[in-house]
Amino acid sequence: MNLSAPKQVTFIVAAILAIVGLLGSLIAIPVISPLAFWLVLVGFVVLALGNLVDGL
Repeated sequence: MNLSAPKQVTFIVAAILAIVGLLGSLIAIPVISPLAFWLVLVGFVVLALGNLVDGL
């Protein structure tokens, strides 16, 4: 298994998802707060796939 650095776009998307999820857990945002955990999880999954899949 070879790991590679994710593209910048993949990293930015993962970071935005994680930050929005974190804000949703800290601040009561009606639409985002119930999904905060899942947003952070999806952000980390996107980042992990960016490391595992070459060219993503």
